[in-house]
Amino acid sequence: MTPVPPSPDPSPDPSPDPSAATVAAAGRTLTPVSRVLRLCLHALLFGLLALAAMRAVTDSAPLAGWVVALCAVLAAVYVAGVRAPSVHRSPRAGAVWLAALGAAWAALLVVSPDGLWIAFPLYFLELHLLRLRWGVAAVVLTAFAAIGGFLAHSGAVTPGAFLGPLLGGAVAVATVLGYEALYRESERRRELIEELITTRAELATAERDAGILAERERLAREIHDTLAQGLSSIQLLLRAAERTLPEGAAALPHIARAREAAQENLAEARRFVRALTPPDLEHGSLPAALERLCTGAPGPRVRFSLSGTARPLPTPYEVALLRIAQSALANVVRHAGAGRAEITLSFMDTSVTLDIVDDGKGFDPGSAPSGDGGFGLPAMRSRTETLGGLFTVESSPGQGTAVAVTLPLPLEAS
Repeated sequence: MTPVPPSPDPSPDPSPDPSAATVAAAGRTLTPVSRVLRLCLHALLFGLLALAAMRAVTDSAPLAGWVVALCAVLAAVYVAGVRAPSVHRSPRAGAVWLAALGAAWAALLVVSPDGLWIAFPLYFLELHLLRLRWGVAAVVLTAFAAIGGFLAHSGAVTPGAFLGPLLGGAVAVATVLGYEALYRESERRRELIEELITTRAELATAERDAGILAERERLAREIHDTLAQGLSSIQLLLRAAERTLPEGAAALPHIARAREAAQENLAEARRFVRALTPPDLEHGSLPAALERLCTGAPGPRVRFSLSGTARPLPTPYEVALLRIAQSALANVVRHAGAGRAEITLSFMDTSVTLDIVDDGKGFDPGSAPSGDGGFGLPAMRSRTETLGGLFTVESSPGQGTAVAVTLPLPLEAS
């Protein structure tokens, strides 16, 4: 057995059964340090047993045969437990194996004073197989058994008879606790490194996706604001010219064909804009996209509400409101430490308003950073002001945060 530390979960288990350390340790791959400790424990136990047997034979002890036999029994029990899979998987089987080792050691201690030294490897096994409080109790019991065996054989009470076993037990407890602390720290660092690697990969993917979406939005906005608006103006001018010409004028068929071409190209431009719409808006309205955003948000509970009668909005409006909601909600999840948040989309006669409110720790808007790669407050403000809207932030430390975006509805949407 290797003195591998138990699971780093510090929560106490009220059951009196042995610790689940054996089960947890069996599921972990042994590190090089663990393998070395395991070999050292094996060598220590077998070396001490061989030493006790050799001294009994060379000194012609009266019970030399019993000493050799009990050393062999103790070695056989130890090997059987090390090779038995149940000892590694079941805390109860580990406790039974430990009890068998203790019984064989106690018999050896009765016939030989050299059995005292076997207590030291037993300390490590007890601390490994039992829960900490039971392991310490077993170490104390083993130490007093070793002291009793030594006194029974020597017949003299000396300070060394007490200090040796007790100091050995204290060293074993300190060693195991120190190793457990180092192992837990190593595991925490390993988990942090894995989390960092995963986060960096996710960040790279998110940045790539954000770049693609930003370019799609830019193209959609350019087509909508330039080509589509120009074609719409051409169509209106041609219609006005058509109305001013007398009926039967030679130019009327040419104007009609030009107006039809402008209408067809305007429809094609609008199809391009729809094709460049963000995926969240492709298969539904802005309220539906915001509701899906709230439903899938990690961390705090997020609720979506709609006020007023929803109506279709120009693509740049929907894209800007969705992106601002995503950015604000990302800030809530990352920084606010909020338990609840609410996103409200309000349609009014001449404007549309988006409110994002949370009950988090808040901040001082005057000292807010200048942005973090497109998800900061300045980026939200820029999106809003590009469309002629109003962007406001209300927050203070400990009072939560409220972000409001108000966009004036264009004449064709109002």
